[in-house]
Amino acid sequence: MWDTLLIDGHAATMMPGKEPYGAIRQAALGIESGRIAWIGPQANLPGPLADLAYTVESLNDRWVTPGLIDCHTHLIFGSNRATEWEMRLNGASYEDIARAGGGILSSVRATRAADQADLTSSAQSRLDALMASGATTVEVKSGYGLDIDSELKMLRAADGLVGARIVRTLLSAHALPPEFKDNRSGYIDLICNQIIPAAAQAGLADAVDAFCESIGFTPAEVERVFKAAQAHGLPVKLHAEQLTNQHGAALTARFGGLSADHLEYLDEAGVAAMAEAGTVAVLLPGAYYFLKDKIPPPIQALRNAGVAMAVATDCNPGTSPLTSLPMAMNLACTLFGLTPEEALAGCTRHGAAALGLADEIGTLAIGKAADLAVWNIDEPAELAYWLGAAPLSQRWLSGQNLT
Repeated sequence: MWDTLLIDGHAATMMPGKEPYGAIRQAALGIESGRIAWIGPQANLPGPLADLAYTVESLNDRWVTPGLIDCHTHLIFGSNRATEWEMRLNGASYEDIARAGGGILSSVRATRAADQADLTSSAQSRLDALMASGATTVEVKSGYGLDIDSELKMLRAADGLVGARIVRTLLSAHALPPEFKDNRSGYIDLICNQIIPAAAQAGLADAVDAFCESIGFTPAEVERVFKAAQAHGLPVKLHAEQLTNQHGAALTARFGGLSADHLEYLDEAGVAAMAEAGTVAVLLPGAYYFLKDKIPPPIQALRNAGVAMAVATDCNPGTSPLTSLPMAMNLACTLFGLTPEEALAGCTRHGAAALGLADEIGTLAIGKAADLAVWNIDEPAELAYWLGAAPLSQRWLSGQNLT
């Protein structure tokens, strides 16, 4: 017998196929030992309900989807930057804000000064908001420490988060710390020779990321970081082509990277390289909206090439204070032209692929983890339609209803 059987609902399995959303209407879903043991039309169940599961629960005509996946966040940081945002709205330039002590280095100072417990506590409130809107898996980056102790502190703080699957990404190559402002090569040496080995040895990182940009790190510097990551068995991903075309996406593809993220300035060669390597395009419409950008990622070119497109919040204190995946889906539709089905796939199937977890989560299929979201909606498109609504009814993690 299964542990639990969900009946009287509809399933958006997000399995690719002829049915939009991989939908099964009048569906049933069996859960055994935290995994999906059966899914299909309720009429096809292999026996009487009482003989199939210890617990049978009616979904009362609700929809069930895979639990949502936020595959790109900077959830841990020492303080927000709402004051800087207000300054910008009142006409201050980025130079004015930097002179006043703002910008990313203000987050670095605050994060270095915070203790691990405080970082976990503040991030938990943001994670709670993500979970309240359906998230069951959330990626969390370092990158506001920029020294070995603070970077590892951020990753340990991520380990303290509860209620969701947490995937940890080392992003030491996020910005140049002040103590290395005249020694770029020395900081890359620190990342490659000390920070990456320490994070890998401690088992604190699941992947390594970098910011390849005219105001970040050069492709040559990123390549050094990627080689060090792979030498320690860690997959790579990249903030690429957000502000300029540094050909970072193609570099990531060359290293078999999990994802290239942002991609507003991605060119045809980058699209082709990602398609060939199977590198996921992670779209971050929250930052695009918050920064009032004008050039969207090349969505049609990515579609035409068959590149998987994930959607994430990019939750961070400077450019995307967004804590709702349904809102990210709406922004991806309204600003980038994704369909609601593409947006939901971006927060499920493709989000899983961007984290290297496609075999474990992201679709409703036998053998996958029973990470589920149950919604008070009539059709799946509503998940990208409602602005500010909270249609989540239940959230399941590894077969446990955490609602």
